[in-house]
Amino acid sequence: AVVSTQSGHYGRGIRDDAGLAVAQAVSKSYPVAGKVLVVCGPGNNGGDGLVAARHLAMFGYQPHIVYPKQPQKHPFLPLLHQVKCMDIKVETEMPTNLAEYTFILDAVFGFSFKGSVRAPFDVIIPQLTNSPVPVASIDVPSGWNVEEGNSTGLQPDVLVSLTAPKLCARYFRGRHHWLGGRFVPGSLRSRHNLLLPEYPGSDQVVLL
Repeated sequence: AVVSTQSGHYGRGIRDDAGLAVAQAVSKSYPVAGKVLVVCGPGNNGGDGLVAARHLAMFGYQPHIVYPKQPQKHPFLPLLHQVKCMDIKVETEMPTNLAEYTFILDAVFGFSFKGSVRAPFDVIIPQLTNSPVPVASIDVPSGWNVEEGNSTGLQPDVLVSLTAPKLCARYFRGRHHWLGGRFVPGSLRSRHNLLLPEYPGSDQVVLL
Protein backbone atom coordinates (compact mmCIF):
# COMPACT_ATOMS: atom_id res chain seq x y z
CA ALA A 1 0.00 0.00 0.00
CA VAL A 2 2.88 2.34 0.80
CA VAL A 3 4.39 1.82 -2.64
CA SER A 4 1.10 2.22 -4.47
CA THR A 5 0.12 5.49 -2.80
CA GLN A 6 3.47 7.22 -2.41
CA SER A 7 5.15 6.26 -5.69
CA GLY A 8 2.26 7.23 -7.93
CA HIS A 9 1.51 3.62 -8.90
CA TYR A 10 -2.11 2.85 -8.19
CA GLY A 11 -3.70 -0.58 -8.22
CA ARG A 12 -3.43 -1.58 -11.84
CA GLY A 13 0.05 -0.11 -12.33
CA ILE A 14 1.50 -2.08 -9.44
CA ARG A 15 -0.39 -5.21 -10.45
CA ASP A 16 0.81 -5.08 -14.04
CA ASP A 17 4.41 -4.66 -12.87
CA ALA A 18 4.04 -7.46 -10.35
CA GLY A 19 2.37 -9.87 -12.76
CA LEU A 20 5.04 -9.31 -15.39
CA ALA A 21 7.75 -9.88 -12.78
CA VAL A 22 6.12 -13.13 -11.67
CA ALA A 23 5.83 -14.36 -15.25
CA GLN A 24 9.45 -13.54 -15.97
CA ALA A 25 10.66 -15.22 -12.76
CA VAL A 26 8.83 -18.50 -13.35
CA SER A 27 9.81 -18.54 -17.03
CA LYS A 28 13.44 -18.40 -15.87
CA SER A 29 12.91 -21.18 -13.33
CA TYR A 30 10.92 -23.35 -15.76
CA PRO A 31 12.33 -22.39 -19.19
CA VAL A 32 10.59 -25.15 -21.14
CA ALA A 33 7.26 -23.63 -22.20
CA GLY A 34 4.49 -26.08 -21.38
CA LYS A 35 1.12 -26.27 -19.65
CA VAL A 36 0.87 -24.18 -16.49
CA LEU A 37 -1.87 -24.30 -13.87
CA VAL A 38 -2.48 -20.86 -12.31
CA VAL A 39 -4.56 -21.10 -9.13
CA CYS A 40 -6.00 -17.71 -8.17
CA GLY A 41 -7.53 -16.54 -4.93
CA PRO A 42 -10.13 -13.76 -4.53
CA GLY A 43 -7.71 -10.99 -3.53
CA ASN A 44 -4.69 -9.14 -4.84
CA ASN A 45 -2.56 -12.27 -5.17
CA GLY A 46 -5.21 -13.70 -7.46
CA GLY A 47 -5.11 -10.53 -9.53
CA ASP A 48 -1.34 -10.87 -9.83
CA GLY A 49 -1.89 -14.45 -10.98
CA LEU A 50 -4.30 -13.36 -13.71
CA VAL A 51 -1.78 -10.85 -15.05
CA ALA A 52 1.04 -13.41 -14.83
CA ALA A 53 -1.05 -15.92 -16.77
CA ARG A 54 -1.57 -13.38 -19.55
CA HIS A 55 2.16 -12.73 -19.83
CA LEU A 56 2.99 -16.44 -19.68
CA ALA A 57 0.68 -16.98 -22.64
CA MET A 58 2.57 -14.29 -24.55
CA PHE A 59 5.84 -16.04 -23.58
CA GLY A 60 4.61 -19.23 -25.27
CA TYR A 61 3.29 -21.14 -22.24
CA GLN A 62 -0.20 -22.63 -22.11
CA PRO A 63 -1.80 -21.33 -18.90
CA HIS A 64 -4.97 -22.81 -17.45
CA ILE A 65 -6.55 -20.73 -14.70
CA VAL A 66 -8.49 -22.06 -11.72
CA TYR A 67 -10.41 -19.14 -10.17
CA PRO A 68 -13.02 -20.45 -7.71
CA LYS A 69 -14.07 -17.13 -6.15
CA GLN A 70 -14.33 -14.40 -8.79
CA PRO A 71 -14.98 -10.93 -7.33
CA GLN A 72 -17.55 -9.06 -9.39
CA LYS A 73 -15.84 -5.71 -9.06
CA HIS A 74 -12.96 -3.60 -10.31
CA PRO A 75 -10.11 -4.39 -10.93
CA PHE A 76 -10.79 -8.12 -11.07
CA LEU A 77 -13.47 -8.05 -13.76
CA PRO A 78 -11.21 -6.30 -16.31
CA LEU A 79 -8.33 -8.65 -15.48
CA LEU A 80 -10.57 -11.66 -16.01
CA HIS A 81 -11.87 -10.18 -19.27
CA GLN A 82 -8.30 -9.76 -20.52
CA VAL A 83 -7.35 -13.40 -20.00
CA LYS A 84 -10.58 -14.60 -21.57
CA CYS A 85 -9.90 -12.41 -24.61
CA MET A 86 -6.65 -14.34 -25.00
CA ASP A 87 -8.57 -17.64 -25.02
CA ILE A 88 -7.01 -18.71 -21.72
CA LYS A 89 -9.20 -21.34 -20.12
CA VAL A 90 -10.70 -20.25 -16.79
CA GLU A 91 -12.48 -22.73 -14.53
CA THR A 92 -13.68 -22.80 -10.94
CA GLU A 93 -12.58 -26.31 -9.98
CA MET A 94 -9.19 -27.99 -9.83
CA PRO A 95 -8.36 -30.47 -12.61
CA THR A 96 -8.15 -34.13 -11.66
CA ASN A 97 -4.71 -34.74 -13.19
CA LEU A 98 -2.13 -32.24 -11.93
CA ALA A 99 0.71 -34.30 -13.41
CA GLU A 100 -0.08 -32.98 -16.90
CA TYR A 101 1.27 -29.52 -15.97
CA THR A 102 4.89 -28.36 -16.08
CA PHE A 103 4.37 -26.39 -12.87
CA ILE A 104 1.64 -24.77 -10.78
CA LEU A 105 1.56 -21.06 -9.96
CA ASP A 106 0.15 -20.49 -6.48
CA ALA A 107 -1.66 -17.14 -6.52
CA VAL A 108 -4.20 -17.95 -3.82
CA PHE A 109 -3.33 -16.00 -0.65
CA GLY A 110 -0.73 -13.31 0.01
CA PHE A 111 0.76 -11.36 2.89
CA SER A 112 -2.61 -10.23 4.26
CA PHE A 113 -3.82 -13.79 4.88
CA LYS A 114 -4.95 -14.44 8.48
CA GLY A 115 -7.07 -17.00 10.26
CA SER A 116 -8.24 -20.35 8.98
CA VAL A 117 -8.51 -21.38 5.33
CA ARG A 118 -12.12 -21.50 4.11
CA ALA A 119 -13.78 -23.56 1.40
CA PRO A 120 -12.94 -24.26 -1.33
CA PHE A 121 -9.33 -23.36 -0.56
CA ASP A 122 -9.25 -25.72 2.42
CA VAL A 123 -9.26 -28.48 -0.22
CA ILE A 124 -7.20 -26.70 -2.88
CA ILE A 125 -4.19 -25.82 -0.71
CA PRO A 126 -3.63 -29.45 0.39
CA GLN A 127 -3.75 -30.36 -3.31
CA LEU A 128 -0.98 -27.86 -3.94
CA THR A 129 0.96 -29.15 -0.95
CA ASN A 130 0.83 -32.70 -2.30
CA SER A 131 1.26 -31.75 -5.95
CA PRO A 132 3.22 -34.18 -8.16
CA VAL A 133 4.69 -31.19 -10.05
CA PRO A 134 6.61 -28.16 -8.73
CA VAL A 135 4.76 -25.20 -7.24
CA ALA A 136 5.84 -21.56 -7.53
CA SER A 137 4.29 -19.17 -5.01
CA ILE A 138 3.67 -15.44 -5.37
CA ASP A 139 5.01 -13.31 -2.50
CA VAL A 140 3.88 -15.58 0.37
CA PRO A 141 3.14 -19.30 -0.05
CA SER A 142 -0.60 -19.83 0.44
CA GLY A 143 -1.48 -20.77 4.00
CA TRP A 144 1.71 -19.29 5.45
CA ASN A 145 1.81 -16.68 8.19
CA VAL A 146 3.55 -13.63 6.74
CA GLU A 147 6.09 -13.66 9.59
CA GLU A 148 6.24 -17.23 10.87
CA GLY A 149 5.70 -19.30 7.72
CA ASN A 150 4.14 -22.76 7.96
CA SER A 151 6.49 -25.71 8.43
CA THR A 152 3.76 -28.31 7.82
CA GLY A 153 2.06 -26.60 4.88
CA LEU A 154 2.88 -25.89 1.27
CA GLN A 155 6.62 -25.96 0.52
CA PRO A 156 7.06 -24.37 -2.91
CA ASP A 157 9.91 -25.03 -5.30
CA VAL A 158 10.05 -21.34 -6.28
CA LEU A 159 9.13 -18.18 -4.39
CA VAL A 160 8.65 -14.82 -6.10
CA SER A 161 8.77 -12.07 -3.48
CA LEU A 162 7.25 -8.77 -4.59
CA THR A 163 8.63 -5.34 -3.64
CA ALA A 164 10.71 -6.84 -0.79
CA PRO A 165 10.94 -10.30 0.80
CA LYS A 166 8.52 -10.82 3.66
CA LEU A 167 9.78 -12.17 7.00
CA CYS A 168 8.43 -15.64 6.25
CA ALA A 169 10.82 -15.92 3.29
CA ARG A 170 13.58 -16.91 5.75
CA TYR A 171 11.80 -20.28 6.06
CA PHE A 172 11.74 -20.87 2.30
CA ARG A 173 13.79 -23.97 1.42
CA GLY A 174 13.00 -24.28 -2.28
CA ARG A 175 15.20 -24.02 -5.35
CA HIS A 176 14.84 -20.40 -6.49
CA HIS A 177 13.92 -17.26 -4.56
CA TRP A 178 13.27 -14.30 -6.87
CA LEU A 179 12.62 -10.68 -6.02
CA GLY A 180 10.21 -9.13 -8.50
CA GLY A 181 9.24 -5.60 -9.47
CA ARG A 182 11.35 -2.57 -10.28
CA PHE A 183 8.67 -0.13 -9.18
CA VAL A 184 10.11 0.96 -5.81
CA PRO A 185 11.56 4.50 -6.21
CA GLY A 186 14.80 5.48 -4.51
CA SER A 187 13.05 7.91 -2.17
CA LEU A 188 10.96 5.11 -0.68
CA ARG A 189 13.96 2.81 -0.40
CA SER A 190 15.71 5.46 1.69
CA ARG A 191 12.69 6.39 3.78
CA HIS A 192 11.94 2.79 4.76
CA ASN A 193 15.56 1.57 4.83
CA LEU A 194 14.87 -1.03 2.13
CA LEU A 195 18.11 -2.76 1.20
CA LEU A 196 17.16 -4.07 -2.22
CA PRO A 197 19.53 -5.55 -4.80
CA GLU A 198 20.08 -4.05 -8.23
CA TYR A 199 18.21 -5.60 -11.12
CA PRO A 200 20.36 -6.89 -13.99
CA GLY A 201 19.93 -5.26 -17.38
CA SER A 202 16.25 -4.85 -18.25
CA ASP A 203 15.10 -7.78 -16.09
CA GLN A 204 12.09 -7.29 -13.83
CA VAL A 205 13.44 -9.87 -11.35
CA VAL A 206 16.67 -10.72 -9.55
CA LEU A 207 17.64 -14.09 -8.05
CA LEU A 208 18.32 -13.86 -4.31
